[in-house]
Amino acid sequence: MPSASNPADPATPAEVKERCAQFRTTFTTLRAEVGKVVVGHQDVVESVLMALFAGGNVLLEGVPGLGKTLLVRTLARTLSLPFSRIQFTPDLMPADVIGTNIVMEDPQTGRRKFEFQKGPIFAQVVLADEINRATPKTQSALLEAMQERSVTVAGVTYRLDKPFLVLATQNPIEQEGTYPLPEAQLDRFIFKIVVGYSRLDDLMTILDRTTAAEQPEASTVLDGPRILEMQDLVRNVVVAPHVKEYVARLVLATHPGTATAAGGASGPTNKYVRCGASPRGAQALMLAGKTRALIEGRFHVSYADIKAAAAMCLRHRVLLNFEAEADRVDVDALVKQIVDLTPTDPVKVGA
Repeated sequence: MPSASNPADPATPAEVKERCAQFRTTFTTLRAEVGKVVVGHQDVVESVLMALFAGGNVLLEGVPGLGKTLLVRTLARTLSLPFSRIQFTPDLMPADVIGTNIVMEDPQTGRRKFEFQKGPIFAQVVLADEINRATPKTQSALLEAMQERSVTVAGVTYRLDKPFLVLATQNPIEQEGTYPLPEAQLDRFIFKIVVGYSRLDDLMTILDRTTAAEQPEASTVLDGPRILEMQDLVRNVVVAPHVKEYVARLVLATHPGTATAAGGASGPTNKYVRCGASPRGAQALMLAGKTRALIEGRFHVSYADIKAAAAMCLRHRVLLNFEAEADRVDVDALVKQIVDLTPTDPVKVGA
């Protein structure tokens, strides 16, 4: 890994250790600031922060009132980055998200010309609130921004500033008035995080904080350049060949109708999976494993890092078939079963 003083020179072990320690300290500070406002849900908060440093977008799913929007707004306060909120509704149009060309008249010459009016997507932290309340046409307006970090209007491409992060919230698709996200858009979220109900002690703390005269506020911790440095550090974390191979085999184990399907011909993949994870799933597992390794104070990825991230990386990429729906199969339980059936060491053919 290049050193901070001279990118061409490899970093010494002491420099690597110091940068890892700084990453962990910053992560802990950021998590504590978010925790001043968001009560409980520590695993959710950590997962969102992991996505920030991995450079990916996040989908938060849960019933209304669980603090999804509050979490995103609080995170935005801790980051010195432009923030925008898009409230998705059935009448929202793509131009309301990305912007549009409008006719402007020069007051001196009287000539008219088209001028691009940027939409709220041109922030660096974008909250797509209740994204599945809008129609698929409007949902798809985010696709290019999420993947390419750019927006194209009338043949002109506009680059988005880095770092760029979309944090989308959605209600469970069984609720009335919601539209399931297209598979192509789901695949562009590095993590899908399920937000559950608060525990008794957390709920009592929420009541104390939200019904008192004063409410806590989070302070700014990071700016854009520092976030980019931490994202660069994540991508330089070492992954051993056998761990990389395990990531690939784990993704291949989600593909039905193949020799690599978990459990073989009669296993859970062939029985319940309609479509398995794409290469983006493997990329998500790698980046999540690298980020988790740094959080744990290591500069190398372990099997445990990959297994810990499997659910949030794969739950929205493993699509269930009708038999799974009939048997009421839980996708998280299925992912866990696939992980358990995928050995860390490759199985030799004919052994």
